[in-house]
Amino acid sequence: MARYTSIPVLLSTNEKPMRQTVRYPEIPRADNDIYIFTTIGDRYDTLAQQYYKDSSLWWIIANAQISSTDKLNTEFKSNSLTPPLGAQIRIPNSPTQTLVEFDKLNPPTSFTQNDADSSGY
Repeated sequence: MARYTSIPVLLSTNEKPMRQTVRYPEIPRADNDIYIFTTIGDRYDTLAQQYYKDSSLWWIIANAQISSTDKLNTEFKSNSLTPPLGAQIRIPNSPTQTLVEFDKLNPPTSFTQNDADSSGY
């Protein structure tokens, strides 16, 4: 849930807090990206733990499979933690720039997580 702490919380029409839509940055290809073929048991979260030492960064690896230039590869399901067996996937070498871009696209708001927690959200 850490990546959602800076996502603005809005009030719905019935006055209940809800999170604003999360925006994800495009992850450009780099010469030092890592390419692997998936095997049985691979999941984006375990790959993030293996390559970044942080399983919560799974979404970076999952989103790296999507590019505006080649659109979503039809073998990848955007709603799955599991990449297709035997698929070649790209793992960005460093998540740092993606995290910076994520924060730029989703600036913090004055309505904090503590405000949401105290309202029962």
